[in-house]
Amino acid sequence: MNKILLALAAAVLVAACATTISPTGRTQYVGAVPQEQLDQLGAQAFVEMKSKQPLSNNRSHNAYVSCVVQAIVRELPADQRTLRWESAVFADDSPNAFALPGGKIGVNTGLLGVARDQDQLAAVIAHEVGHVIARHHDERITRQYGAAGALQVVGALLGSRYGEGVGQVAMQGGSIAAQGLFLLPGSRAQETEADVVGQDLMARAGFDPRKAVDLWQNMIAASGGNRPPEWLSTHPNPQARISEMQSRASALIPVYEQARASGRRPACG
Repeated sequence: MNKILLALAAAVLVAACATTISPTGRTQYVGAVPQEQLDQLGAQAFVEMKSKQPLSNNRSHNAYVSCVVQAIVRELPADQRTLRWESAVFADDSPNAFALPGGKIGVNTGLLGVARDQDQLAAVIAHEVGHVIARHHDERITRQYGAAGALQVVGALLGSRYGEGVGQVAMQGGSIAAQGLFLLPGSRAQETEADVVGQDLMARAGFDPRKAVDLWQNMIAASGGNRPPEWLSTHPNPQARISEMQSRASALIPVYEQARASGRRPACG
């Protein structure tokens, strides 16, 4: 009975989370963890990553990444600019980057070979920053709380009726189903949204939004065409993604040109 009450309490907690609208008009469920705590967790994770993973000592690489980050951050909403944004370059050959709540950005050295100029690098960094300002980490954590709460209810109910072993099996099987049918599709929506937010952000910062297309073409070439099926992937289909970016780039050219005319001309390298 205690297990059932605890599981129901978790479900009630998630039901009490807030509903908000994302930058592209999606309904989001957020608030399982307060934003201040998310920022603290992001900062703690960043410190831990820097302590455990090798950092690049290349001053030009660090200055280059920092320059692009600063240009993008200047275009964020006022409440986001107040975060203590900082970046680190990790000595890792994989072409990846990330941004965490609290304004922490990591770029692997491997990305600097795939992103061949400042505009292409800005496309990746703006995309990752887009995840932060669109509250995707908050949304994902809230969703995971919801999936866990629902599975605990099912597992506890089955366990109380048929035995603890049956309840555990049901929870394990349900976790796989939740990941494939509930968690991952949301992640694909987040990736598409980060593309939209990021491409707009880079254009307003004075980076050419057309270079996002070149960047993702480079990404496809670097991957050798190896990727999981779209229905089990957290990223949109590459060719569909490129087509959408091309359409958005055309619409964003006036934004980019206005930014340049206003003096936003990043010269990062």
